[in-house]
Amino acid sequence: MNIIKQFFYLSNLILFIFYLYPGSILGCFIYSDCKIQPQLTRDFLVSSNHVYVFFIISVIGLVAFKHKLKNIIIYLLFISVALEVCHLFITERGFEIGDLFGNIIGVLISILILQIIYKGRQK
Repeated sequence: MNIIKQFFYLSNLILFIFYLYPGSILGCFIYSDCKIQPQLTRDFLVSSNHVYVFFIISVIGLVAFKHKLKNIIIYLLFISVALEVCHLFITERGFEIGDLFGNIIGVLISILILQIIYKGRQK
């Protein structure tokens, strides 16, 4: 199996663990407080952390499955919504529209950038 695909599967597993854990795993290690979420940059209209994470996951997935773009795009958009909706049911976590839009924007930005790169290579 392709190393990029393996890395995509591993990064998905890590994403699911971090996303579904009731609290903040990083907060537990960095601040010794599982209720504090580390923030890379300030949030604007959406959660910047969520944009970064879903951008990275999406780039890896789009590169790994470039021959199945439609399927991977559907998958990425599905998990960006489904994981945030899961926060409705997990204690210590909360559903937030800003997080949901951050997830979706991260996916969309990666799709846009990779389409520009792929079209640039075709010329």
